[in-house]
Amino acid sequence: MQQVTITEIPPAPRKGSREAVVNAAERLFLKRGFAGVSMDDLAEEAGVARRTLYNQFANKEEILREMLSRTSTQLGNILPPGIETQGDVEDVLRLIAKAVLAFQAPPDYVGLVRMTVADARQFPWIAAAFESIRKPYRDRFERYLSHLTSLGVLECPHPLLAAQQFLGLLNEPTLWPRVLDQDSVPPASDTVIEEAIHMFLLRYRPTHPRR
Repeated sequence: MQQVTITEIPPAPRKGSREAVVNAAERLFLKRGFAGVSMDDLAEEAGVARRTLYNQFANKEEILREMLSRTSTQLGNILPPGIETQGDVEDVLRLIAKAVLAFQAPPDYVGLVRMTVADARQFPWIAAAFESIRKPYRDRFERYLSHLTSLGVLECPHPLLAAQQFLGLLNEPTLWPRVLDQDSVPPASDTVIEEAIHMFLLRYRPTHPRR
């Protein structure tokens, strides 16, 4: 008889816990924006008394920062350890691209980008906080490109710019139309990835590799 493996479902956050409050805040922030949500709104959404909420968090900025910290942890895990050594540069770029697009696929991530863009002018710290969660994986990508340049596999005189360009090739057709709620049919992810790799390597792969 074939053995059936039962996947355990993690327990729901306890009502009134920090996680439950952050989950409630995420729903409201992504729906209304940071400016459109009050602590009273958050208490009601989380199903807790206002006093209970203030026992957990001093203000809504602290709640949003914890929400962004959780996103930062998730984003930091999209590139598995050792991914830089998994094959030829094309294979690695493909793995990176697939991981990035998969992370950005959920509507909640699109909502987070929308909220950041909408509220950044009134609350500049939100833009800075959002940038800080993207920086570690982009820096890791930059180091990878710098390493390949030192080996002569690539010629990236400005590795950070090259990393930004590659991510831009992915985000322009897949992320930003969704952020702007454009009524258009995006190209297939595999097509976006392969075209991005092709364009990137046309620019940065040496014409005469080192021997």
